[in-house]
Amino acid sequence: MNTTAKILFTDLDGTLLQDNHQVSSGCRRAIELALEQGHKIVIATGRPIASARQIAEELDLTKEGCYIIASNGALLYDSHLGTILKEASFSKEYLRPLFDSAYEEGLHIHTYSHKHVLSERDTPEIRWYEQAIQVPAIIVEDVSAYLSYDPIKAILINKESKDRLIHFRQKMEHWIEGKMSSIFSSDIMLEYCPPGVSKGNAVRELCKLLSIPIEHSVAAGDAENDITMIQAAGVGCVMCNGSEETKEYADYITKRDNNADGFAEIIEKFLL
Repeated sequence: MNTTAKILFTDLDGTLLQDNHQVSSGCRRAIELALEQGHKIVIATGRPIASARQIAEELDLTKEGCYIIASNGALLYDSHLGTILKEASFSKEYLRPLFDSAYEEGLHIHTYSHKHVLSERDTPEIRWYEQAIQVPAIIVEDVSAYLSYDPIKAILINKESKDRLIHFRQKMEHWIEGKMSSIFSSDIMLEYCPPGVSKGNAVRELCKLLSIPIEHSVAAGDAENDITMIQAAGVGCVMCNGSEETKEYADYITKRDNNADGFAEIIEKFLL
């Protein structure tokens, strides 16, 4: 048995979650064992906090030692106490030019309030996303005018071609400098976050807040937005179903995928 308490950071989609957005009984048992042995579990996701909190509650990850990194590192949250530890944002003034540029390219884009997904257009993408993360979407005339505070993320979705999102990212590269950062959370989703925000920086910040040596941390992911987290952690694990780009940064690649208890494999190997 490993007697050294560790902290495990895990992505959701493609890592902890199966393709049907459920968590297997094997992964649930492994998480329970890890918490019983004094390890800490952190959900680290691109999803907004409203969605991440729902999943934490469903998995009973609201016990002492459970935390959330939401919106790709923009928000740190104590699931047990129900408190925000740290939050970053970008100016809501940047939403209008970002949204208009997306529309010029024929791309879907949305942002978030504290409780809803906010879109200016009722698209198939917003209805798909609403169902995928189980957070209600509302359609507003102008997201900048609707929000009374600065947002922590905006996201573009295109299910037809990643190339169109890559083109948009390149087009906006100079404009976003100093304003925000961009990251792919999957082949169909391009996300815009506050500058300097990443899962990797969030890993370092949370370890510092909790006084846990970074070498006692383990990270698990599958996509580009997980790379900084995988690099930051003491042990960086990538799911065998992960992208080839992400696997290049792995200390360990699972033998089982996200549909076959691949996340439990990581807990068994590095925590238990």
